[in-house]
Amino acid sequence: MKLFGTDGIRGIVNEFLTPELAFRLGNALGRFVDNKVFIAKDTRNSCDMFEAALIAGLTSSGLDVYRCGVMPTPALALVTKLENSAGIMISASHNPPEYNGLKVILKGYKLPDEIEEKIENEMKEIKYLGYKKIGKVFDYELASEEYVNYISKLYSDLNLNGLKLVVDVANGATLKINPMVLENLGAKIEVINDKPNGFNINHNCGSTHPENAKKYKKDGEIAVLYDGDGDRCILLDEKGEEVHGDKILGITAVEMKNEKRLLKNTVVLTILSNMGLEKYLKEREIDVVRTNVGDRYILHEMLKNGYVLGGERSGHVIYLDRSTTGDGLITTLEVLNVLVKTGKSLFELSNNIPDYPQVMLNVKVKNKEVYKDEKIVEKIKQINDYRVIIRPSGTEPVIRILVEGPDFEKSSIIANDLYREIEMLSREE
Repeated sequence: MKLFGTDGIRGIVNEFLTPELAFRLGNALGRFVDNKVFIAKDTRNSCDMFEAALIAGLTSSGLDVYRCGVMPTPALALVTKLENSAGIMISASHNPPEYNGLKVILKGYKLPDEIEEKIENEMKEIKYLGYKKIGKVFDYELASEEYVNYISKLYSDLNLNGLKLVVDVANGATLKINPMVLENLGAKIEVINDKPNGFNINHNCGSTHPENAKKYKKDGEIAVLYDGDGDRCILLDEKGEEVHGDKILGITAVEMKNEKRLLKNTVVLTILSNMGLEKYLKEREIDVVRTNVGDRYILHEMLKNGYVLGGERSGHVIYLDRSTTGDGLITTLEVLNVLVKTGKSLFELSNNIPDYPQVMLNVKVKNKEVYKDEKIVEKIKQINDYRVIIRPSGTEPVIRILVEGPDFEKSSIIANDLYREIEMLSREE
């Protein structure tokens, strides 16, 4: 069974993801990493268990371990970049509390596929060093301070005085750092979902449940919502409307272009990013490149071609001139920077970006290659003014259909027609 997925090793605690697996990962890293590894975690009850297992594995292979405590993923990424070292984030990000994950970061970046494959192969065998060569464990209390200082210097000119924010930390890793930075910049904040008990991370709160923050937000206020490990952010505007990743990309891309920061005048999107956003950007003479779904593919495209802005609708946005990974706090500050500079409301900025309705259907099939049938290809060729994406699931026996365009009813008709055609072809096989 393949261990590494699109974002490290992730699964249900003590079913797929076990302390033994964490130990083996730590032990294997000793063959790839020099000297030391930094460990951070979110607030799940299982994090301490995995931290202990990782420490045993890492030290048994000769590596020193620096414990950073509860801290967002982007903060750990920054520490590994500043320290020119490796790190492991213990978190399942936006997933519910019964999940956890182990995300390896090297000098600020997630590992490429080929390195993950080599580590996974090494995890099959445990190798112990002699007792004189085992590593030591240190508490690295400066980790959060390093990150806060970096962000504070980066946005030292941003004045948020008079801005009222509801900040939903999802009972997760952004618990202390994000509210503190926003408050230090002058914002008046109300923090919600800030009482983690080990079992309530992401539970009916945070960026995956924006309806929760609406209960606390007053008219005229803006809400900022994070996920469990702080690499995602979405907002609610003054009227309570959701400002998701596509809207955030549109709002900040234009300002970055004005600031001469938008290198190559290009934004990296995925194949699922809204057509309305692409239209909005192109009307403002900003080019668009699309990749497969997943922030690792976005980052790869950005690094390969020298782009600095990319992201997904989920709120995972990468500002590569600011950070090496998606960072919910930086995303927040980039959006608020536009508000301050333009004097416009978030509602006004967001409402300018079209958001075409999307219809998504899943068809169960016997053979996932059926979507390549000539009948399907021909049907898609005949569809104008609507975007159609048909792709096989990587984990289930289903074909995913996405139809997007200006009219929801027509998108539904197209999607259901393709659904029936694929279903019929599958039965014939």
